[in-house]
Amino acid sequence: MKPALVLVLALVLAGCGAGAREHGSATLWVTRDRGAHVVFAGSVPAGLNGIQAVERKLAVTTRYGGRYVQSIDGVSGSLGAQRDWFYFVDGVEGGRSAAEVRIHAGDVLWWDYRHWTAATMSIPVVAGAYPHPFVDGGRTTVVAKDRTLAARIGREVNGGARAGRRNTIRIGLGVAPNHVSIRRVGGGFELELGTAVARRLAADPTALRYRF
Repeated sequence: MKPALVLVLALVLAGCGAGAREHGSATLWVTRDRGAHVVFAGSVPAGLNGIQAVERKLAVTTRYGGRYVQSIDGVSGSLGAQRDWFYFVDGVEGGRSAAEVRIHAGDVLWWDYRHWTAATMSIPVVAGAYPHPFVDGGRTTVVAKDRTLAARIGREVNGGARAGRRNTIRIGLGVAPNHVSIRRVGGGFELELGTAVARRLAADPTALRYRF
């Protein structure tokens, strides 16, 4: 095969891969009060931005030229009351206008309406979209005394060796049985689980759904 033809074929295949992410469906969740009340949960077409996806299912008003959400389903943000809409993609807090974020096939877009303070305005990552963000790049190390449990959780988050960030899941190491916490560490994420929670996740990967 001629070099020029090889290059063209490579570009076509790369384009097909990118296009595949714009087709299919993504998951949309709309909740209130840190996931305590579910307003909507269902699928939306991939390829939309973070605001268009919600507009497909619920009434939305925006501000600042359509760049930020003001209200969803008639529930409006209020600076005075310190309540507003925040979004996450695959469990990771949005760091820019949702109008600039493209939702790909398999993503979980989560909008939550909650009270905030200066200390709680930013929540960098949440556990409720598990197994995201651990399945979205990088390799996850699972640390636990129970090797069988560690292996079961490991299978949920590791589809094979991949390059990228390093993530860690720690199970039952000096924490209460129902403990859950997640944070950014370096360029990756660290999830800390109590043994009881980890066992529920091993049986049902959706057991943390909507959990902050």
